Amino acid sequence: MPTQPLVIAIDGPAGSGKSTVARKVAARMALHYVDSGASYRAVALKVLRAGLPAQQEDSIVALVEKLQIQFSGTEGQGPVLVDGEDVSGEIRAPEVTEVAARISRLPGVRKRLVALQRRSVPLEGVVMEGRDIGTKVFPDADLKIFLDASEEARARRRLQDNLDKGRETTLEQTRLEITRRDRLDSERKISPLVAAADAVKIDSTELSVDQVVDKIVSLVNERCAARLGNS
Repeated sequence: MPTQPLVIAIDGPAGSGKSTVARKVAARMALHYVDSGASYRAVALKVLRAGLPAQQEDSIVALVEKLQIQFSGTEGQGPVLVDGEDVSGEIRAPEVTEVAARISRLPGVRKRLVALQRRSVPLEGVVMEGRDIGTKVFPDADLKIFLDASEEARARRRLQDNLDKGRETTLEQTRLEITRRDRLDSERKISPLVAAADAVKIDSTELSVDQVVDKIVSLVNERCAARLGNS
């Protein structure tokens, strides 16, 4: 086992498949999986419950400082716990997603949650996915991936995901949500969505999940062989 945890950073826009891919890479490599967005969603859920405006930074930062957010389990298995409560299902609601996108632009909130994400890395190593992992959270990650796909492909994937979870919507509504989230992520002043200069870019439009996973696992084995004890 490496003396320092192995860190694989996977970034990309909504619907690019990064969550599914990151989980599968973690499982294949026996690494821990962390969805960085879950921390923002957890805070957003608490903001909604408290009835706080999404732009009220001081109050939200004070709320964050009192929260205990835990990513439980390994290889993507296990609940997201907030103050001991399993909120894994609730944080995926559309209204929580909307607030999460807004509070992610607040510098004080990002500062505290980036620190939390860095502390969440176990000795086994981690595959962490999000929108600023390779640029902000772990700029020295062992491998950085920027996963993308066409807007049409991303909208169809997100639509299917919503339908699988019982959320009725349409392709057009989903496409508008994707477009809006892309704009929010790319235009925010703090840690905008952008590929790290040394990230490997993968367009998953015409690739299956397993094909993308195979590519990333091959890159990990190739570039991190010494860290993995393969050389």
